[in-house]
Amino acid sequence: MNFNLTQIPDRTSKPRNNGLTMVMDKGLSLEEAKNFLSVASPHVDILKLGFGTSFVTPNLREKIEVYRSANIPVYFGGTLFEAFLIRNQFDEFVSVIKDYGINHVEVSDGSITIPHAEKCGYIEKLSKYGTVLSEVGSKDAEHIIPPYKWIELMSAELSAGATYVIAEARESGNVGIYRGTGEVREGLVQEILTQIPAEKIIWEAPQKAQQLYFLELIGCNANLGNLAPHEVISLEAMRVGLRGDTFHLFLDKE
Repeated sequence: MNFNLTQIPDRTSKPRNNGLTMVMDKGLSLEEAKNFLSVASPHVDILKLGFGTSFVTPNLREKIEVYRSANIPVYFGGTLFEAFLIRNQFDEFVSVIKDYGINHVEVSDGSITIPHAEKCGYIEKLSKYGTVLSEVGSKDAEHIIPPYKWIELMSAELSAGATYVIAEARESGNVGIYRGTGEVREGLVQEILTQIPAEKIIWEAPQKAQQLYFLELIGCNANLGNLAPHEVISLEAMRVGLRGDTFHLFLDKE
């Protein structure tokens, strides 16, 4: 940090196992990616090339190398995995991640229906190639999953080989663990946390109020995902109590 302040909470250090910030790149240019990293690199743990953007991104290898040179793992959005799967091209998907040197993989079923045992089978297979981030929850706002089912799915996917489970919210933050207004389904989140360790869950939280909720509930080292690139520095300030929303959160009560 640039100067000394007391009563700053202890952030985990990179490479982190928890306290992760996962950023979504939805189409930055090479120069924009470099500029983004020039300020945010110390605070970014994982970079997702959102949904299926990697299929249409020019200079994809160069972009991946920009992030890799900053020691930031890159992975393709789960929608791309589903796009390969629905076309019966799972083997081709494996070939693609090998070809691009991708060692983090998202397994999701937010857009298509996959029998859960089959999904766990894909997690097990892909865990042999690297770190699996398994997304739980539907992109369909009408599809409400009860808390016991979230716990059951998350537990099974971790057992199948996922390193983390991602709680679905989309890039807009209005489905899954959130209501259509973006409000957190607090009862759902708190029930999940009675059975699934917080350090194993990445909460998609693109909105500031959502980020604040998890920092207040879990602490400065909550795993947060789907951050826009321009929000990383402000999130890190909020994590350590240097934004109005969390200013008093970590100060000694005395």
